[in-house]
Amino acid sequence: MMGVVLLGALAMACGGSSGARDTTSTTKPASPPESPTSRTDSVPTASEAPDARRTILFLGTSLTAGLGLDPDSAYPQQIQRKIDASRLAYQVVNAGVSGETSAGLLRRLDWVLRRPADVVVVETGANDGLRGLPVSATRKTIGQVLDRIRRERPNATNLLVQMEAPPNLGQEYTSAFHAMFAELAREHGATLMPFLLQGVAGDPRLNQGDGIHPNNEGERIVADNVWRTLQPLLTR
Repeated sequence: MMGVVLLGALAMACGGSSGARDTTSTTKPASPPESPTSRTDSVPTASEAPDARRTILFLGTSLTAGLGLDPDSAYPQQIQRKIDASRLAYQVVNAGVSGETSAGLLRRLDWVLRRPADVVVVETGANDGLRGLPVSATRKTIGQVLDRIRRERPNATNLLVQMEAPPNLGQEYTSAFHAMFAELAREHGATLMPFLLQGVAGDPRLNQGDGIHPNNEGERIVADNVWRTLQPLLTR
């Protein structure tokens, strides 16, 4: 059964104009304004009550929020269905926020970490790359995010998602951007998850009209990408 909690205020595009929000979204910002609100998609049975299950917290951008897709089609929601089909005692929390840079994630982290988290998946940095922000600054900020999670949730399993910068920024930038994720995972004791959009990026058949966000078919591939790394960690 679905036990997903959706946390996310859907804004424009992954690298959309600074923080503009999609007013057609069914989720509204909570207080503080940049913080997402939550809803429960279904009422669990007594044997599957949320407090009886462990929590997987997805932190991310519009790629995690599922911009342009039905809310139930975002990859974290698809992961919940895979979890339920495997009869694993986990609930998914989608804390994706569109248009967010790594600095934005750091600013809202205290609010997000008020809820329990046994597994934390961090998908961030894509908007930093789209804006051409210095790799050194993004690296420092993501390091602070991982440090804060480790401090606030010392027993959690942490995963960092590999992201890539657009090639028009040049070989030096894209190489440094790519390399920082493995370095950060190693330095902060996180599991590195392969590139989120592997097999999807650059394929117009698998993306929406903006060429950035996966369509329904592409999102299924993204969910499979995530599940290949996540599933062994949930069953060990």
